[in-house]
Amino acid sequence: MAPSTVTPATFTRALDELRSVRPRAEIAVEEISPPARLAPFAYALSGSVLRAEDEVATGRLILLHDPAGHDAWDGTMRFVTYVTAELEPELASDALLPAVGWSWLIDALEGQDAPFTAIGGTVTQTLSTRFGQLAGDPTAADIEIRASWTPRGNDYAAHLLAWCDLLASTAGLPPPGVVNLPERRAGG
Repeated sequence: MAPSTVTPATFTRALDELRSVRPRAEIAVEEISPPARLAPFAYALSGSVLRAEDEVATGRLILLHDPAGHDAWDGTMRFVTYVTAELEPELASDALLPAVGWSWLIDALEGQDAPFTAIGGTVTQTLSTRFGQLAGDPTAADIEIRASWTPRGNDYAAHLLAWCDLLASTAGLPPPGVVNLPERRAGG
């Protein structure tokens, strides 16, 4: 039996809800082509965080839908994400960074009242030093968060807002309404 080409109403409603979300001003979100083989239906977004016109964090959020469901998903819908950001080298060498990065995701989901189940993922910290013809550039440091979870309920917008919060945390943005104090200069 050939798979259906008719988009299920539940997935269409989820997409309408996701498309209605307006993230905070520092976060640019756009639709991208979704992966073709992970589920019968998929929708994908890319996001980037801009600070003083510099891109400091990027990510992807994919919503998968399989009307037949998956045991591993514990449902018929699944969010998959990848978020990465540059860090100060001192932060990238902190042994607690992976646990903190994971807590950004959990705190974002809970903070947006976005219930979930079957969550799993990885947090990777990378510290790169350049040699040879690449020498001279400063040491580069990154954090990468990969995760997937099954949303509970029908509030898909809350999950997208939580993902935007994760991007903001990863980029080091203050919470909305909080302003960073200007850095003090020596002798000033």
